Order: sequence, then C-alpha cells, then structure tokens
Amino acid sequence: MTEPAIAIRISSLSKRYAGGLRGGGVLALSDLSLDVFPGEIFGLLGPNGAGKTTLIKILLGALYPTAGTAAINGHDIRDWRARGKAGFLPENHRFPPYLTGQQMLRCFGGMTGLTKNEIRAREDALFDLVGMSQWRKTKIRKYSKGMMQRLGLAQALLGDPDLIFLDEPTDGVDPVGRHEIRTILQNLKRQGKTIFLNSHLLAEVEAVCDRVAVLDKGKLIKAGSVASLLEVKPAYQVETAGLPEPAIDQLRQAFAGVKIDGASLTITLDHPRQINELIDLLRRHQVELVSVAPVKVSLEESFLELIKGGPSHE
Repeated sequence: MTEPAIAIRISSLSKRYAGGLRGGGVLALSDLSLDVFPGEIFGLLGPNGAGKTTLIKILLGALYPTAGTAAINGHDIRDWRARGKAGFLPENHRFPPYLTGQQMLRCFGGMTGLTKNEIRAREDALFDLVGMSQWRKTKIRKYSKGMMQRLGLAQALLGDPDLIFLDEPTDGVDPVGRHEIRTILQNLKRQGKTIFLNSHLLAEVEAVCDRVAVLDKGKLIKAGSVASLLEVKPAYQVETAGLPEPAIDQLRQAFAGVKIDGASLTITLDHPRQINELIDLLRRHQVELVSVAPVKVSLEESFLELIKGGPSHE
C-alpha cells in the first residue's frame, strides 16, 4: 500500500533555549511528532508559551532544533528546497508605511528573486484574491488592520507556494475582516494549497480548519479533526415544572455530575444511554418534564479541558 503524501513531517522534535533557572535552559518543544497532509488547513492551538511560534520558526529555518527532525514536501528543513515553495505571514508584521500596497508587493517580490515581469504577471490576481485591487495604489499608512492582513496574505502568496504558514492571521481584525480572511483561506484550499495556521482564536480554527493539534508547554496534547476535540462526555439541560426534595436527593446520589438550579438541572453523563435512566428517575417521582436538550460543547471548553488533562494523539 502506498504511503500518503506528507506536506510536513515532524519527528521527535525538541527545542531547548539556553538560560532559564539554574542555567538548565527552557524547554520550548518536547519530543513533538506530527504530520500535515497536502491540501488541508491545519490549525495549531495552544496557550501563550506553548511553543507554537518556536515550531514555525524551526520549520522555516529561523531556528535550529535541539533534537529530532522535520521535513517539508520530502525535503529536510536544513535543505533550502524545503522552503522553496512555502509562503509565510508572520504575526505583527510591519510594512513600510510610505509605500503603496503595489510598491510593497513589488519590493518583496524582488527580494524573493522574482523578476519584474513575473511580479507584474501575478500582482493583479493577488490583489483581486485578497480584495485589495482598489487600494493597491494607496499608501500603507492609510490601511486598516484588516487591509494590512490581506496585503500580508498577498505577500505570502507571491511566489505561488504550495504550503502557506500563517501566524495569527486574524489577530486584531474586526469580524468583517475575519470573515473575509476565512473566505480567502477556503479559496486557497480549493486551489490545492496546504495551510498551516497558528492561532489562539478558537472560533476561527473551528470554522476553517480540517485538523488541529493542541500544544501545551511544548508537548503535543492531542491531534486530530476538530470534531475529535469536541468528543467529550454527553451533557444535557433538563427543564422541569418543579423538583421535589426526594427527587433532588436521588439525583445527587445517582449522578455525580448533576447541577441543580431550582426546577432546572444540568447533567454530565458517562454515556448517552444514561439519559433514559435520568428520565425514569424523574418519572418515578412524578416530575413533569418541560424539555430535555443536549448541551453543545464549544471548542474553547474542549480546549480548556484538554489543557488540564494529559497528552493524547489520534
């Protein structure tokens, strides 16, 4: 059976910075192994200090790992060819405010080795893709945060990369701008691009990513689909016409995860079929049920639960 293609392969990667307490250094990444597949939008999640930016810097050759290996499109990251078809939008990027968007794109294109003809052949389509055509000859100092991010995306795409690294691409952008950037990312995916997205905005990751990895203190906590991160114990919100004291006592004895607030209760179960046991108990006490509804778990709640737990890899 042929092994599927891998856009990014990370194997037992570790990074320790010098210094720290007692001179022992600071472990930013610890024995990290991870695969990213071609054509997917992959999200990297984690609290501040989790090692997300360190990982991107290593993959892009700005830092060297202390141990382990990584490869991009089959090329070891120490090989310049690994980054030959990669684009990058860093966090908090800065462009010269005295340039227009068009001048900036041509300047960066020249630094990447593209000819003037190559740049001009691509710039129209890029400005159109990121919705900046009417602002291309406007000074960057007049750009909003969202416009700066869209221009940064155009810069990252200038070399027609197969793989795009985005570090907090919607940070500080208003809701309209975030929606526009999400639409651009989906369009890039339809073109077959692979996107490696580093973000702390969990709602954005849930909306756009195919798979995610959660890092904490340099360690991989869990990796898999967004749906797999939301796989937690089933919970229900139950509304009644009133709960007598005997029913409340039995509920607390039978279900450790029950929270009661007047005539309402919220309960976390070990398995879905326990909801039938709950309803049977309430009926034995002649409790009138008004509604029984499952509680939707957000990615934020699941993320916080994962950070409290231990490592797991799917």
